[in-house]
Amino acid sequence: MAENQNIEWKASWHDEYLKWICGFANAQGGRIYIGINDKGFVSGISDSRKMLEDIPNKIRDILGIIADVNLLTQDGKEYIEICISPSSYPVNYKV
Repeated sequence: MAENQNIEWKASWHDEYLKWICGFANAQGGRIYIGINDKGFVSGISDSRKMLEDIPNKIRDILGIIADVNLLTQDGKEYIEICISPSSYPVNYKV
């Protein structure tokens, strides 16, 4: 799995990534992996339980869409996969 126009790796979560999610929803969809560094190695995340609750709620409340948010594990390190489907209607990023 390599980064491309539909896959992004992020070492940690920042609310500004909602812009990426909005862009994926308005295009052909995509995936964001939180806890994978720029070289593609799993660096892991802390407090995955809180992130699994917060991220889907922010996506729903700010963008008005639903995305799959999954907890994955590799080499004992947890990371999150956010799967964004293409939207059939325009999605706006509301600040």
